Amino acid sequence: MIEKIKTIDLFAGCGGLSDGFEQTNLYETLACVEWEKEPCKTLAKRLKEKWNYENAYETVFQFDIQRTEDLINGWENDPIYGTSIGINEIVKKNGGIDVLIGGPPCQAYSIAGRIRDQNGMNDDYRNFLFESYLKVVDHFQPKAFIFENVPGLLSASPGGLSIVDRITEAFAEKGYEITNNLRENALIDCTKFGVPQARKRMVILGVNKNLINENPAIALHDFYNFIFPKYQSSPKTVKEAISDLPKLHPLENPVTISKRKFSHTYKPTEIQNHIPRMHSKRDIGTFELLTSDIESGQNKYASVEALKNLYFDITGKRSNIHKYHVLKWDKPSNTIPAHLYKDGLRHIHPDPKQARTITVREAGRLQSFDDDFIFTGSSSDQYKMVGNAVPPKFAKAIALALNEFLNKYYA
Repeated sequence: MIEKIKTIDLFAGCGGLSDGFEQTNLYETLACVEWEKEPCKTLAKRLKEKWNYENAYETVFQFDIQRTEDLINGWENDPIYGTSIGINEIVKKNGGIDVLIGGPPCQAYSIAGRIRDQNGMNDDYRNFLFESYLKVVDHFQPKAFIFENVPGLLSASPGGLSIVDRITEAFAEKGYEITNNLRENALIDCTKFGVPQARKRMVILGVNKNLINENPAIALHDFYNFIFPKYQSSPKTVKEAISDLPKLHPLENPVTISKRKFSHTYKPTEIQNHIPRMHSKRDIGTFELLTSDIESGQNKYASVEALKNLYFDITGKRSNIHKYHVLKWDKPSNTIPAHLYKDGLRHIHPDPKQARTITVREAGRLQSFDDDFIFTGSSSDQYKMVGNAVPPKFAKAIALALNEFLNKYYA
């Protein structure tokens, strides 16, 4: 039996990244760290029920990673996080770790976030969560790490200092090298890996210079230019991803089921998390108008200006950005963001007869989650989890490429 590669997943969310790694059957997850409660519940449930981790609820640490010393060595009687032995003990029991994976919350690096924030996110504590990630890397000295994040990382400069430069220098001081051309090498289009969604991500591979058996720069060049591209797959469309799901049609009048109001048909099915949002008559009419416009080929609302004017006509409010976006059957979806928990206006289902925004399950499929991946908590929790996640299909490709890389350069 081949010994599995031991990993720790930091900033794990609901587990999109670790799920892709688990799908390869090449990795063993020793610990996942996440501070929000519902993602922890979802992740532990998945590890236990899908991946047969008997100790799943001990493997998932709900904790604030900024308290890195406590995370590593353990903590007692915390009013929020209880008591834990820490991840050091877990790693010791399992003979060390090989790889650290994860990515700090991306809102502080995202261009959209910087536009919305009056100070360009310069004061956001999340800019420096990579320092907590770095401390864990430094403590355990794994063979390699995967640091996943948004493209905005390339241009983020809180306090006038480039985040990329800070990260590169900080990891170098701890004995790790990353590619010196992140834009060219590490900016990856998820559609090339079979994810039915326009989503670009930074995938930063860091290598332990003291353990690798090749010049790190040569090995990194090999990873990005030859190894990782092997695991690409054909692009997928919205139609391929969600068209077979049960249809949810608007009702003449809303109904209440278990104290929850529904504007659309809802029948519990074997597919979980496929529950329609409650929409007003006005919104249903808008969705029907926009989807019918596309289906008929008239395309009266194809331009940004037309959509802005429509929004004004409907709401009486002006917006600098267009609020509506209909998914196209024959293309990948636009990016699924965490913002989806607030409203789904930029993710309108393409079928005029359904006249609604997408469900959590549809968002999950567009993120490449399997149907047996169950999201817990409120619908807001679920949408946020899906939007924050790494697409598991993309994560699987990273995991396969990383395995090949480790076998080649750490033999």
